[in-house]
Amino acid sequence: MSNGDIFVGEIIGTAILILFGAGVCAAVTLRYSKARASGWIVIAFGWGFGVLAGAYTAAPLSGAHLNPAVTIGIAVDTGKWDKVWVYLLGQMVGAMLGAVLAYLVYLAQFQANVREEGSTEEPTPTLGIFSTIPEIRNPVANLITEIIATAALVLPLLAFGLTKGLGESGTTVLAVSLLVVGIGLSLGGPTGYAINPARDLGPRIVHTFLPIPNKGTSDWSYAWIPVVGPLVGGALAGLVYNAAF
Repeated sequence: MSNGDIFVGEIIGTAILILFGAGVCAAVTLRYSKARASGWIVIAFGWGFGVLAGAYTAAPLSGAHLNPAVTIGIAVDTGKWDKVWVYLLGQMVGAMLGAVLAYLVYLAQFQANVREEGSTEEPTPTLGIFSTIPEIRNPVANLITEIIATAALVLPLLAFGLTKGLGESGTTVLAVSLLVVGIGLSLGGPTGYAINPARDLGPRIVHTFLPIPNKGTSDWSYAWIPVVGPLVGGALAGLVYNAAF
């Protein structure tokens, strides 16, 4: 794969992932959305379908990493680091693009994020649409959660490559998508399961600059955890896979 193909593939695939993921969070969160308050299961499946659409689209161009933790895990396993920077750059650009697209889809809802006259309902906090927020703010616990949840993504993902039938049938991406749904349902409760540094950091940057009424803070004091945790988890998964398989 050429650097150009990898870069373009990762931009497109990650943008689709974030469009679906931030989109489902907006659908569940924002006032005047038909899906408002539809719950965590909807969010988990929305992100899973985002992985499905983004990965199948990007796979012919880049192999569809769509996640720096996956890229790092593969590099740790294989020892091949020369194209890592291309993957990471494409993923960050794609994540920011996807966040902007999700914002445009729900533009009217974001613009309506104001306190209506005579209403006691506060404007909706919007950071959770774009990035993760811990349910209990405990840096050590939050970091551990992200490390374990990301390892639970990357290690099975690497092992799926050993299952010949998945590759031949083209269902590896489907298996990974269901894995992401499972992680969301089982491990996502404490931190919102970033498990992807680009998925959290790119949209957080976009949130900082978007003209969203009453958008609240972008919570940069927490932002390092959904970056460092997944990178550590991905690297550990690569080490375990290399040693055990």
